[in-house]
Amino acid sequence: MSSQTPVYDRLVAERGDIPVQVRGEADRISRDLARVLPQAPASRPSAPPSVFEPKAPSNSL
Repeated sequence: MSSQTPVYDRLVAERGDIPVQVRGEADRISRDLARVLPQAPASRPSAPPSVFEPKAPSNSL
């Protein structure tokens, strides 16, 4: 890092560059998941209706 961030530089020296390590782990997990999970089909089934959409009136009166 630059000399304008001495606290960050010291933390990186003491603890390692955690953001870089996390990014690397996230990439590794993403690759692992892509290998073990089946790929999504080209046409996905439609999603269930949202609970926030108004319901159609029922004719059961």
